Amino acid sequence: MDKRDEQNEENEQDEQKVAACIRILEEQYGVPRAEIMDPVDLLVMTILSQNTSDTNSLRAFGNLKEAFADYEQLLNASTKDVAESIRAGGLADIKAQRIRETLLKIKQDRGMIDLGFLGDMGEDAAMQYLLALPGVGPKTASVVLLFAFGLPFLPVDTHVYRVSRRLGLIPENVKLEKAQTILEKIVPVGKYLSLHLNLIRHGRLICRARGPRHEECALRIYCDCFQAEPKALNDSNNHPQSALR
Repeated sequence: MDKRDEQNEENEQDEQKVAACIRILEEQYGVPRAEIMDPVDLLVMTILSQNTSDTNSLRAFGNLKEAFADYEQLLNASTKDVAESIRAGGLADIKAQRIRETLLKIKQDRGMIDLGFLGDMGEDAAMQYLLALPGVGPKTASVVLLFAFGLPFLPVDTHVYRVSRRLGLIPENVKLEKAQTILEKIVPVGKYLSLHLNLIRHGRLICRARGPRHEECALRIYCDCFQAEPKALNDSNNHPQSALR
């Protein structure tokens, strides 16, 4: 068997493993659906979600919407006032500046604060536009394009990254920035949203960074991390500090 055949066989095995994981996660958590949401709201929410919990970022977004009637009013406010409204989300001063700069750039480019035009662009062009906005990286851009427009991008946050590595869907030494490219090659496009959301849920409830709940994990038989060191990983339930991250 030459290297090309070996690679094809490995890719096929990865795809089969991914399909099994998707099926099990959907059986456990259901098949998630994207909520209809304005893409600018989604962009702002995703910026607010950086380096904080969902609870805090959602509280910050709610406070922001209460403080300003619309994004035009936000742009007319000072960065200090914007920061005060999102204080609950953490890093308020940094995020306030990013949000104002991002909204201003969109308005300068389009004459209004609206991202609906991204749906009429090619997926690569839409991604490049978002990446050119202040404070917007691949994960944030992918979230907006997947959830607001249904474009084929699979966002990788810390939960998706951790669980994917433990399962062996991506190599242990792969950087987070490259993980998305690998996953997009082996996950069916129609399952990007489902796997993204269900891996996040699984990562929060079961495959936690510390003290992963292996005895409750429905993916154990597909988990490289568990299979490699079952005794050590089972013992980690009693000694969370020893769990693999």
